[in-house]
Amino acid sequence: MIQEPETLYKLMSLYMLEKVNFPLTNSQLSSFFLDKEYTTYFTLQSVLNDLVDANLITAKQVGNATHYEITDDGKQTLDFFVSDISDAAIRDMDDYLEKNKFSMRSEAGVTAEYFKSSSDSYTVHCTAREAQTTILSIDIAVPDENIAEAMCTNWKTVSQKVYSNLMHALMNNSKEG
Repeated sequence: MIQEPETLYKLMSLYMLEKVNFPLTNSQLSSFFLDKEYTTYFTLQSVLNDLVDANLITAKQVGNATHYEITDDGKQTLDFFVSDISDAAIRDMDDYLEKNKFSMRSEAGVTAEYFKSSSDSYTVHCTAREAQTTILSIDIAVPDENIAEAMCTNWKTVSQKVYSNLMHALMNNSKEG
């Protein structure tokens, strides 16, 4: 049985990342651990950093969010030690993932970031993914940083409409003329 709480939190983090087929953000993992009062924010950050350092998970910065995914080594480690996670903790994680899976998938699958592309313009990079497949990726040149920030902020709420309108325009354009 596990003696160190941090070891349990590492296994729980691996378990959650294994159970979903998309990256989880730092915010999503923190929300579970803090809402259920398993640990503190700072302990969780230490646990996640240890998992990254051990190559059991990967961390990718997307905009202002860190996205975590389990590695093959992480899966093997979890397989070996999954029985050390209590049934109650497994139920808590499964319930949380079931209740929040759709919103977490949407949040993880729709990202936007911007960067300075020349002395007088910015590029906004917007993506939408389902599972591991990118279904839409757009780069848009804009004249200033305020517009770039606004576009990144709005992307989550308008991405489905943009995708739908683009698909409609591309599929129906040949019929119209």
